[in-house]
Amino acid sequence: MNAVVKPDTSGKPIFGKPDERELRDRMKRELPKDTFAPQSWRVVWFLPLQLIIWSGMATILLAGLPWYVNLCLGLLVGHTIGCQALLAHEVLHGALGMSRRWQNFFGWLGFGPLLVPPEFWRKWHNVIHHGNTNQGDVDPDSFGTMRRYNSDPKQKKFTKLAPGSGTWYSYLFLTYSFTFHAQLVLWLQAKRRKQFKGFDRTRAIRQVFVCIALWTALAVISGPLALFTVLVPFMVANALGQGYILTNHFLRPQTATNNPLDNSMSLRSHPLLDRLHFRFSHHVEHHFFPKMSSNKAPRVRQWLETNHGERYMAMPHSTALRLLYTTPRVYKSSTELVDPNNPERVFDLMPLQKKYAAASVG
Repeated sequence: MNAVVKPDTSGKPIFGKPDERELRDRMKRELPKDTFAPQSWRVVWFLPLQLIIWSGMATILLAGLPWYVNLCLGLLVGHTIGCQALLAHEVLHGALGMSRRWQNFFGWLGFGPLLVPPEFWRKWHNVIHHGNTNQGDVDPDSFGTMRRYNSDPKQKKFTKLAPGSGTWYSYLFLTYSFTFHAQLVLWLQAKRRKQFKGFDRTRAIRQVFVCIALWTALAVISGPLALFTVLVPFMVANALGQGYILTNHFLRPQTATNNPLDNSMSLRSHPLLDRLHFRFSHHVEHHFFPKMSSNKAPRVRQWLETNHGERYMAMPHSTALRLLYTTPRVYKSSTELVDPNNPERVFDLMPLQKKYAAASVG
């Protein structure tokens, strides 16, 4: 199991082992060289994705179909927008190669509908999240530690929106929270945090307004059908992404070192969905090699399961979603979650490590 690194502010030991560089080096030596080569040909997947999105919307607007057919088409369009964002995530990491200009083009296709400009995503996700994954109050994608809520008690109200809070409206969180969180990071965190120094926040805000204008124009053109061309696709795309993103780190300990084996979790999804979603379930693998194309990620998973099965975690996707909605979101210590609105409600993360490690389930 993992070695203790140092105590956290609560006096309890921080979970983790600082061997991430050694593990990366070993995998690079032992896995086939093409595992880490850019897979530029995969950009072709944008063609069918775009075809489904635009033909689906056109059919809703022009075919005069019954509402339930339009609903199915809206769900399909939203799912496809979500899939496209997952592929764009790879593009903006450089997994498909290409020049920065072309990366931005496909980044706009994937993230523009979710109101996230590509350069903003690079700074927020590639640099700050990947560089500070699940570390204290530094990771912009974490609900953070109790220190944050003790210093500003008003923030406790925000956690009632989140899965695990038990409020009825927390069950809607997945349907809007990717875009909502992105705007919080852009409008608030990017303004205050030193990690965003040098980032052109004003330009990104202007770009967001352009995206909003395009969605608004589509809503006006659609009239009552905007329910199926705008609202349903937007909610489904958010839910698809967040159904992965929120489970990747929220059920893992906070760590002193940025070791994906310790601060991240992969998922075991249905093989068909895994391919449709560009293997976003392979998240530990992605954090080890952000520039690796996802179609090569199963090789890294197999290596980790074989060599570090007691540390590598990949629970069933449905189990992860259930746990997401039955556990608090704030860290009391590096290995304990707590509800800031009900401090007696504490959840120990360590039994999950033992139960869902590859060595236990294999």
